[in-house]
Amino acid sequence: MADGTDEADEADEMDGTGGGTERAARARRLAAWHGAERTLARGPAEVRIAERLAALTTALDADTAPYDGDGWVDIYGDGIVEELERRVAELLGMEAAAFFPTGTMAQQVALRCWAGRTGSPVVALHPLAHLDMHERDAYLTVSGLRAVRPTSEPRPPTAEEIRGLDEPFGTLALELPLRDAGFVLPEWDELVAAVEAARERDAVVHFDGARLWECTAHFGRELPEIAALADSVYVSFYKSLGGLSGAALAGPETLVTEARAWRHRYGGQLFQQWPAALAALDGLDRELPRLPSYVAHARVVAKALRTAFTAAGVGWSRVHPEVPHTHQFQVWLPYPAAVLDEAGVRLAEETRTVLFRRWREPGPPGLAMTELTVASSALEWTADDVTAAADAFLARVRELTEVRGLTEG
Repeated sequence: MADGTDEADEADEMDGTGGGTERAARARRLAAWHGAERTLARGPAEVRIAERLAALTTALDADTAPYDGDGWVDIYGDGIVEELERRVAELLGMEAAAFFPTGTMAQQVALRCWAGRTGSPVVALHPLAHLDMHERDAYLTVSGLRAVRPTSEPRPPTAEEIRGLDEPFGTLALELPLRDAGFVLPEWDELVAAVEAARERDAVVHFDGARLWECTAHFGRELPEIAALADSVYVSFYKSLGGLSGAALAGPETLVTEARAWRHRYGGQLFQQWPAALAALDGLDRELPRLPSYVAHARVVAKALRTAFTAAGVGWSRVHPEVPHTHQFQVWLPYPAAVLDEAGVRLAEETRTVLFRRWREPGPPGLAMTELTVASSALEWTADDVTAAADAFLARVRELTEVRGLTEG
């Protein structure tokens, strides 16, 4: 994954008895991925420290450097951080933006500010939204807010569902795209209608736009027009732009001023943040213009995978969405995650090609899912390259499945 989720939770898997084994397995995976000559995306976890530092230095030395390397480092968010905030506000067409060390903090501050302004602690959000799935109920336990659910279907809520909520709410939070449902987006008219439905309920609208950068191709709209639908927007700098870390909250000047005060209270007023700010500026210059090409090529990759799975006679498989809405999508196969993980590592070790990384089983045992990211390195892959890599991967899956069956028998 380009956002680093493949390796982010691995420390939790290392208990007192299996920690050494898991650390060795992780080291093997990273070595295989790092040594690959062909990959659809380079994940941040597989980059060595010296390589990352060299990349930042190269960005500073380029003729089109994102910031003056002779400038001073920031102190509590001035200088380069202020330049990043200005760039984000301009790109989104918002009055102002504030840099945050994490997206979770930016989201919580936004919701807290809106709760105070609307007088309502109720947030309408999807149960698969990042706010619910990946922030440890921070909106509830830290900010004292609570949620209502317009829908539990694995898609964004509709205008009718928002109008039909049976109690008042102060904020509608929409994740664009809805990552845990498969990086799915509504159609443009559906999004406009959903926002209008929230306005009819006297609610404000907040976009969880961690991956908003790559939504322009699907909507056929530029970033300012998309962001203009919302009262506030959060964006990430590392999920699609290849940054080190960090996020921004954009909106009206008055909201951003208040958000800065809460950022300090939440511990987000860091002494220096220039490496993260520099990497974010570099990502805005280097990756943002290329994201539409990644989205277009993701559709080529997805179609080639479907073709390969069908030709190989895989009993059940799914690429979701069939036509990706962004440059990321889900792949489902009817094998245990451990088998697919091992097949992927062997493919990388034996052919120096990475197709898939980590798999998990979010549903029935033996049915695994992975998230695929298509980035700059994928643009060299033709549809035939994808099907050939998929065939080689499935061959290793079959070998492992046969061995496993004999062993269990």
